[in-house]
Amino acid sequence: MRRLSATLLVLGGVFLSGCFEQAKTETPGPQEFTSEDAGQICGMLLSDHAGPKGQIHIPAQQQPMWFTTVRDTLAYLRMPDSANQISVAYVSDMGKAQTWAVPGPGAWVKLQDAFFVIDSERQGGMGAPEAIPFSQRKDAETFVLEHGGVIVRHHDIPHAYLFELPHGSEVSEGDPAALHG
Repeated sequence: MRRLSATLLVLGGVFLSGCFEQAKTETPGPQEFTSEDAGQICGMLLSDHAGPKGQIHIPAQQQPMWFTTVRDTLAYLRMPDSANQISVAYVSDMGKAQTWAVPGPGAWVKLQDAFFVIDSERQGGMGAPEAIPFSQRKDAETFVLEHGGVIVRHHDIPHAYLFELPHGSEVSEGDPAALHG
């Protein structure tokens, strides 16, 4: 009887450890932001800004980190040690968006799967150049025909596009707009 109990205990432990391992490796799906959610970098409400947004999921947190612009999302991921801490990042899929002003629920794509349009005439929610994401290349191509720009993958977006201020911008010391350059 003791052997049976010990065997069941060991098998139960193996089963449970497998469940915990599976739970740890599952990728969370995209969430929808509320009128209360603010951008990680700027602290401003996402609902107050038009254009595509971003969300980054961290394994130890239930709620994602929100970003007012995709450009801020990409910049955050390029900061030292940031990419090593995430489980997944999503950006607005502007090919599925209801409008430019309000991408709408369900319009998300994994960041690494997206096609980005840079250098277009459209600006992001903070009035700076934006990296506009699409899940389908054909949607990005249609956007380029209407608004200009170049289609790239996230790893091909120049560092300067994410971190430098647009020409002609003036930022005083301590200006939070400097973070959105």
